[in-house]
Amino acid sequence: MQKLQNIPSMKKTPNADLDRISIDEFKAAEKIPVVVVLDNVRSMHNVGSTFRTADAFIVQKIFLTGITAKPPHREIHKTALGATDSVDWEYSENTLETILKLKEDGYTIISVEQAKPHVSLDQLKINSETKYCLVFGNEVFGVSEEIIKASHLSLEIPQMGTKHSLNISVTVGIVLWKMFEALKLPKLPDK
Repeated sequence: MQKLQNIPSMKKTPNADLDRISIDEFKAAEKIPVVVVLDNVRSMHNVGSTFRTADAFIVQKIFLTGITAKPPHREIHKTALGATDSVDWEYSENTLETILKLKEDGYTIISVEQAKPHVSLDQLKINSETKYCLVFGNEVFGVSEEIIKASHLSLEIPQMGTKHSLNISVTVGIVLWKMFEALKLPKLPDK
């Protein structure tokens, strides 16, 4: 086995050195042109995780629809860790009405769901001039059929294992990272 040389010693970065921005700075920061719609998501932990991921990747807004729980709630806060204060959000009882309004506002509606036809995430062409709405569905039933039909396209994450199913919080993380990476990092306000 070859011996590694000149490897610098590593140590964990203290929280004080993470250069976190304030909620006001986050609100003022340029966002990626992406909104998220949670279509009847039942787990409050998945809702909280979506907020935290949306904060990390500077998403414009989250739309909570149908049975999806809304803040403030102790179970959402457990995983959101305060991101419900930084990320803009709105509740709507009707997912389809929300989707149609976003379509009217010029968003490309993408249902993240196993459907035919679909675009594989690794083949998705992302344009910085386009506004995107990503729809994530219920943990058991997925994105509802009426929303898939109202979408511009269905997006699928390629998978090789036996399950062909990921937890919604993992799916949100994978897809939002892909969007964030493709749309480039926005410039944050100077501290």
